[in-house]
Amino acid sequence: MTIAGLAQLTLRSIGAGWSYARWEQLPEDGNRYEIIDGVLYVTTAPSNFHQWIISRLFRHVGNVLEDRGWGYAFTAPIGLLMPGCDPVQPDFVLISRANAHIIANRRIRGVPDLIAEVVSPGSVEQDARTKRAAYARAGVPEYWIIRPDSRDVLVCSQPDVRLEEYTHSDLVTNTQDLTSATLSLVVPVHSLFSGAPDETL
Repeated sequence: MTIAGLAQLTLRSIGAGWSYARWEQLPEDGNRYEIIDGVLYVTTAPSNFHQWIISRLFRHVGNVLEDRGWGYAFTAPIGLLMPGCDPVQPDFVLISRANAHIIANRRIRGVPDLIAEVVSPGSVEQDARTKRAAYARAGVPEYWIIRPDSRDVLVCSQPDVRLEEYTHSDLVTNTQDLTSATLSLVVPVHSLFSGAPDETL
């Protein structure tokens, strides 16, 4: 299947042998292209609700930490290059001022302090397994898997690079506050979901 023929798919993996150099040659066509362990993954445009949740992350997490002078927040599309990810485009990324040197030459080239992914119906396997393993292997200190269908967040921390897994995880429900495992940050989970004009997944 050609790249152009993937528009109707939510998520698709295309062969192996992909690299950052090949990624740079891909078209800017509204799809999200990511390479994990040499495999190209293509994701089509997300729902309005998905984008709403990302905007709430920026408002309740990114802006809060930026206002404190802690660091910087970014959202996709953005190229994040780290071991095994050449690149990935997480929904939401936090980078502390201490690690600001990894922001260079139009990309993020190193391990961020936190990554969050908002799960879409077609990305469950990628976010919960493929990316979780890749982020743990790269040593990302904290990974949030935000699940709009069940209105909860799985907070993963303490990555084991060798096992390619997070050794600690907490499921935080819509009625609870999410306390970051690695940052001085508390977020009411309901604030990430409530108020959206369209909650269609």
